[in-house]
Amino acid sequence: MLKTLKQLFDTLAAPSPASDAAVGEHTLQLATAVLLVEVMRADHECSRAERETAIAGLRVKFGLGEDEVERLFELAETTSQDAPDLYGFTSKLNRGFSIEQKLHMIEYLWQVAFADGQLSHLENHLMLKLGDLLYIPRGDFVAAKQRARAAAGMAPE
Repeated sequence: MLKTLKQLFDTLAAPSPASDAAVGEHTLQLATAVLLVEVMRADHECSRAERETAIAGLRVKFGLGEDEVERLFELAETTSQDAPDLYGFTSKLNRGFSIEQKLHMIEYLWQVAFADGQLSHLENHLMLKLGDLLYIPRGDFVAAKQRARAAAGMAPE
């Protein structure tokens, strides 16, 4: 009888697949936003251009409205301050995104790094680390960097 009651409670308390999908999507959005914030903060100078580029990347990537993007970005800023490392976020993205989606995300990250018209050694170092944590092939990583550099109007390396 106790086992039957436990099974009943478990089925009542079990989340529906639709809510699991929504939670999973929100987790991916937050992980992406945190990485954008980390790149924005990497050189200890958060420019308005970097912030706007990060927000635009979230809007394009997830098709969010203005208020949704702002709330997500605020949550990402808070979450990134409390995060002990980047692995927790990159591991979620590795499980939830295809290689093509991760390549697009890396390009958004590069766009944030280049948004202020320069690439600091701290930003470059963080990007190399993120490329490795996201298992991005080096050739694809460099190509994304060059596309983002060109989009920022900077001369190729």
